[in-house]
Amino acid sequence: MSNELISPDKFFLNRFGMNENSLERILGTALERKADYADLYFEYRSAEGIALEESMVNHTSKSVSHGVGVRVCAEDRTGYAYSDEVTIDRMRLAAEAARAIADQRGAAPGAIQVGGRVASHNLYELETTPLEIPLEDRAQLLAEIDRVARAYDPRVKNVMASIAAERKLVMVVTSEGKIAADMQPLCRLNVSVIADDGKNRQIGSYGGGGRVEYRHFLEQERWKQYALEAARQAITNLDADDAPAGEMIVVLGPGWPGILLHEAIGHGLEGDFNRKGVSAFSNRIGQKVASELCTVIDDGTIKNRRGSLNVDDEGTPTSRTVLIEKGILRGYLQDRMNARLMKMAPTGNGRRESFAHSPMPRMTNTFMLAGESAPEDIIKSVDHGLYAVNFGGGQVDITNGKFVFSASEAYLIEGGRVTRPVKGATLIGNGPDVLTRVTMVGHDLALDAGVGTCGKDGQSVPVGVGLPTIRVDGITVGGTRG
Repeated sequence: MSNELISPDKFFLNRFGMNENSLERILGTALERKADYADLYFEYRSAEGIALEESMVNHTSKSVSHGVGVRVCAEDRTGYAYSDEVTIDRMRLAAEAARAIADQRGAAPGAIQVGGRVASHNLYELETTPLEIPLEDRAQLLAEIDRVARAYDPRVKNVMASIAAERKLVMVVTSEGKIAADMQPLCRLNVSVIADDGKNRQIGSYGGGGRVEYRHFLEQERWKQYALEAARQAITNLDADDAPAGEMIVVLGPGWPGILLHEAIGHGLEGDFNRKGVSAFSNRIGQKVASELCTVIDDGTIKNRRGSLNVDDEGTPTSRTVLIEKGILRGYLQDRMNARLMKMAPTGNGRRESFAHSPMPRMTNTFMLAGESAPEDIIKSVDHGLYAVNFGGGQVDITNGKFVFSASEAYLIEGGRVTRPVKGATLIGNGPDVLTRVTMVGHDLALDAGVGTCGKDGQSVPVGVGLPTIRVDGITVGGTRG
């Protein structure tokens, strides 16, 4: 392995001609006026992408970017400035700009001594990164995916597949004198299939990845599973009936349907919304907010997962945070600033899209723990309802928890059996309310395959979700027939 992978902190110090004394001077500039905290965030990112459509590679990309962000926190104000030129002069200018934004006049702080290393996890030490695989090999894999998906059914008319990979080196230096550094690999394989029977056209999508090596997709022929699953979804929807409308029992399948939990519940548990009192969960710690069958966890420490990190983007080690325990709200997801202002401990959930963005509290891998019911018994318990096993887009209003989600694959449940596939189903409800309606939780907890990307305030970060099979009594289903 290269020295870049072994020691990201030495990589930054050597590449940009810095030492601990120069970092101390920059942080001192940021804190010349009274402030509570300051940090420097260094990033060096290499990324590559390749995509196939109409049975040929139609896009390749390669990029390298680097920069530094300077943050100053004074009470509840944050000043942030960044530069894509990592020099002492540029960092000093950024520090002065950030200091001015967060301006709080007062006594100068004491001397800063940089040097202590943050002890972090070891969640994704890889022998190789996906960027080391020849482009020809990746192109050949996409061609095989195209062949397998088209062979699934003659109604498959087009296949779109892509591989995106990156290696990101980060270093965080804080005014407390701590240095945290990490090398973060990320790889994702996506497959979308369009099916057309001359009267109707439908799409199916599947994919996966994480902080894994390229061979992850070759093991057990995962790539073939992705291709066949995308084709199966497209053909299933091609033959689907229009979804019914009205309030009904909904059974959510395991794995990716946890995206509903992420959007409807997770965002409302992020610290900034609760500190400002705008979340439906504000000031409710210790109160019952869900069925006693529900325990919700955010865990950034699961090996090789897409949402996992050795340290967050503030240099805090990630953790396993219990958000809801047997229906009782236990805590929020915290970055450093919101935790300090709320007099709580940071949970390692300070995240940012890049050096050009200030961190904020975000989810990592968010899921509900398994229960005791057999999934087949949950289905058998429903006389008439909807079984939703895959979701597309969705949105939620944090202030009141109202959400709308579109199901990309769903079936009717009739007489305790899964019967006809339906298309066009949307789930409409309220996040804080929906968990109180959970009446059965399966023992089949599954995490998603590794495709999640979360957006908040214009920033996108990789995340994971998970769910066992659950029964929810009384969700409004928006469909195309009454």
